Amino acid sequence: MFRDLRSHKGYKPSGITWMPTIPSHWRTQRLKTVVYEKNVKGFPDEPLLAATQARGVILKTEFETRTVEAQKSLETLKLVDVNDFVISLRSFQGGIERSHARGIISPAYTVLQTQNAGNREYLALLFKSRQFIDALTLTVTGIREGQNIEYPRLARELVALPPAAEQAAIVKYLAHAQARVDKAINAKRKLIALIEERKQVIIDQAVTRGLAASTQFKDSEVAWLGEVPTHWKIRRIKYLLRPINKRSIAGDEQRLTVSSAKGIVPRADASVTMFEAATYVGHKLCWPDDLVINSLWAWGRGLGVSRHHGLVSAAYGVYRSRVGTGLVPAYLHEVVRSRPFHKELFVQSRGVWKSRLQLTDERFLALYMPLPPLSEQIQIVEYLRGKSTESDNAVAKIAREIELLREFRTRLTSDVVTGQVDVREIAATLFELNDDVPLGTGDELIDPEPELEEPGD
Repeated sequence: MFRDLRSHKGYKPSGITWMPTIPSHWRTQRLKTVVYEKNVKGFPDEPLLAATQARGVILKTEFETRTVEAQKSLETLKLVDVNDFVISLRSFQGGIERSHARGIISPAYTVLQTQNAGNREYLALLFKSRQFIDALTLTVTGIREGQNIEYPRLARELVALPPAAEQAAIVKYLAHAQARVDKAINAKRKLIALIEERKQVIIDQAVTRGLAASTQFKDSEVAWLGEVPTHWKIRRIKYLLRPINKRSIAGDEQRLTVSSAKGIVPRADASVTMFEAATYVGHKLCWPDDLVINSLWAWGRGLGVSRHHGLVSAAYGVYRSRVGTGLVPAYLHEVVRSRPFHKELFVQSRGVWKSRLQLTDERFLALYMPLPPLSEQIQIVEYLRGKSTESDNAVAKIAREIELLREFRTRLTSDVVTGQVDVREIAATLFELNDDVPLGTGDELIDPEPELEEPGD
């Protein structure tokens, strides 16, 4: 269905800057004759909605990413009906989003309703096409962070519309094409998950049972640890680490944060959604090889050994190896981020509800961990680095393949909805698909959410 694509037989000038030629049988209309602006307020009992680039407009309760909510009167929020379109005049990089639920949304959004319901499915595709998104920038006023879409100007812009039957053919063809591409993407994502799972199994086994297959084992008498090699020591963490409490005087050191995926990373390299602090004077300092723990997020792998000097939240725990313990920082990092230890941190954390479970210094330092001989710790670390490099390279290769598939899907969608190719004959041979999944979102529905900085940062 991809190789047999052909251009239309004839084209004509469109008068549209971002779409200079269109099939000769298509017509152009101003956007305001295709959709009209709705500005209905005063429905405070309707559910709150969230506008997402991947899933369109959905119920806020279905939106997993935590967002900072300003207190506002629900009376002032705009009513959105199913199949309305929503556009943020400040954040329009994802195009115009279609609503899949009825509810209310911020008055900062413009709500649009189609003049003709028959155009709805085609418009949903056009509004998410790369050419249309690029065209939105032509209606921008202001500079940098002050940029806004001037909606009255956007409403006067021309759009091209195929005949109704061809719109239906385009929708049907892209439903099949995108489903096929998304199926390939999801297969590759599952392969990545398998690689990551295998990598974690290797880490968990290496840091708790060592590398030698012929090793004899003993009961560690530690619930989370189980059996360990007979020559390994078991030590309470308080005898290996000590808490440190060095504070920033100027507050100008590099800002660090805890990533559940990567450990301790520069804040500039992380997708953090929390507000910046007014001042960083008095924040805790850490140095390379220090263990840093977000006490409210330890159960969610919010910890790791830092490779950086910088400042972290005053609420974090910072620990340094005691002199003469023979503890390798890189080995410590792998132990505390292993799944068995992670489960124990959950057990030891206390709080009224999950998002406020806290790990105290006392409970953390009272835990036990394995301590292999120094040479064996180094051997384990080097082994895991090699295995991690193998896994990371394999994941990077598959991730690039996924990116190419996404680029193909985006380009194909844009070519079809702008009339660069004619899909009518191919669409006539295809069966109807159900509409449970919105077009163009297949693999995005399982995309991971951005790394979030937990309270205390």
